[in-house]
Amino acid sequence: MRLGVLDVGSNTVHLLVVDAHRGAHPTPMHDDRWAVRLAEHVGPDDVLSRVGEKALLESVQEACDQAEKQGCDDFMALATSAIREARNGEEVLDRIRQSTGVELQVLTGEDEARLTFLAVRRWFGWSAGRLLVLDIGGGSLELAVGIDELPDVAVSLPLGAGRMTRRFLPEALSGGRPDLDALAALDEHAATLLEPAVARLQAAGPPDLVAATSKTFRTLARLSGAAPSSAGIRVPRRLTATGLDQVVRFVSRIESSALAELPGVSATRAHQVPAGAAVAAASMRLLDVPFVRICPWALREGVILRRLDSLEGA
Repeated sequence: MRLGVLDVGSNTVHLLVVDAHRGAHPTPMHDDRWAVRLAEHVGPDDVLSRVGEKALLESVQEACDQAEKQGCDDFMALATSAIREARNGEEVLDRIRQSTGVELQVLTGEDEARLTFLAVRRWFGWSAGRLLVLDIGGGSLELAVGIDELPDVAVSLPLGAGRMTRRFLPEALSGGRPDLDALAALDEHAATLLEPAVARLQAAGPPDLVAATSKTFRTLARLSGAAPSSAGIRVPRRLTATGLDQVVRFVSRIESSALAELPGVSATRAHQVPAGAAVAAASMRLLDVPFVRICPWALREGVILRRLDSLEGA
């Protein structure tokens, strides 16, 4: 069957269409994304602006049209932290449903962590043993650990790369260079939020494999020398703590406008790289992780896998 998943994130609205059936892995057939930057349209009053709502509506309608064109047998739509935390999020979703017929399911942060964990578990398999997963999104950081397909501990923290950029490094939004004092403040803030979460994760037992997923981690791995995306998703990639420290020092001394010109860095997300790097470094330091394996599967694949499980009666 052909499945479509629409993921409304803090940075992008992403449509993934896959072919999947019992006993087979989901095969990507179509991929579309719209750089809506939804979180940047949420003001200090936590209200999503009309401009942001219009951009969201247009992208959802385009995604629906594309899903129909692709012949999807099933279509799932989900929203994460930007909509979840907007005070008018439910009203916006109601208007989206009335206009497009699409009912977006708002995931909790813990649900995001669990579904991403499922995708990473299926990618690496049972041989990975106890698995620890890190995922930095635009609005939040998800962490999960466990020995099975459901994690023993799943945590979501408001440490997304976009959120931290807006709070600590606003100069990067206009293409500037990060302020070093602000980066230090960001590191301290991240450590404060991470400490109780790390205690819970470590209490579950030491991991046999630590994996990271998301565009932020893929970009950081690429900047530290990992294979480019053109090499294919099955090429092993990893990000070491040493390599990440070098990346942090590099991106803290370069304008985000110049960073956007480097291979492997998305022009629409270059301004978020310094904050993402700082959060990644704080996470790996507190978790005492020497390196992470990069996993190409994440939340969308987790949603697809859970849907397939339900169809098959699992």
